[in-house]
Amino acid sequence: MATQQRVLKILVEAVDTLTADFDLIEFLHRLSVRCVELLSADAVGMMIVDQHGELQLIAASDERTRLLELFALQHDQGPCVRCYHSGEAQLNINLTSSAATADFGPFAARAREAGFTVTHALPMRLRREVIGAVNLFGTRLHHLSDSDTQIGQAIADVATIAILQQRTIEQGYAEKAQLQAALSNRVIIEQAKGILSERQNLGLDDTFDAMRAYARHRGLRVTELARQITDGTFDGDVTSVQSPVRPPHVAETPPAVPSRSGENTAGGPQTAQES
Repeated sequence: MATQQRVLKILVEAVDTLTADFDLIEFLHRLSVRCVELLSADAVGMMIVDQHGELQLIAASDERTRLLELFALQHDQGPCVRCYHSGEAQLNINLTSSAATADFGPFAARAREAGFTVTHALPMRLRREVIGAVNLFGTRLHHLSDSDTQIGQAIADVATIAILQQRTIEQGYAEKAQLQAALSNRVIIEQAKGILSERQNLGLDDTFDAMRAYARHRGLRVTELARQITDGTFDGDVTSVQSPVRPPHVAETPPAVPSRSGENTAGGPQTAQES
């Protein structure tokens, strides 16, 4: 009953992930400590994959140097790497067994030096997405029971939800910032159009086309050119670059007039020499 109450408390704490001022690292540290308490582990760490596809430590139950070194060794070898790639729990790995740790590189030897004899790794996943693994260490060859494994996986799932929630919030902030920047840039472009339209006696539509042509020719973004115009650092002539817009001072060719007797198609009467 006491264990169930502790697990429930952890789930209640997870609700805090929905707030804007949520401290993800602090929350994951608390989860690591709770995992030590609930599963009789001696140390716990959480590793997530970075943008390069390598596992990196994000939180641990304590900051002992030897423990942190064990996580640092698991970039491409170790129980967390195996767990991350397979998406399956790696349980009851005997660190004193050369057969069980044959593909772990120096990890097993360093773990034994740190006093650990058993390790477990639980996937941090939500449906098909695996983002890392929770690594448990013990100094006694104590196997996780089915119920302990379920509790550990529940904690890993809570950690996963917290991380993905934080990612969603940050992406939302980034998208809002991008939208606001786009709107701000649009305002600057409109201001620049007004300035140039008056300065060079162009229509607003023609001014924007001329700005685009000038910016392309000079290897600038339209927004960069607009900023130069509005802050007074631009002293060029946007009409100096040929654009698809016809400057207003160029006369248009009059349309042809249907041919009639005694007239040419340009609209003038034929002379005797022409006839």
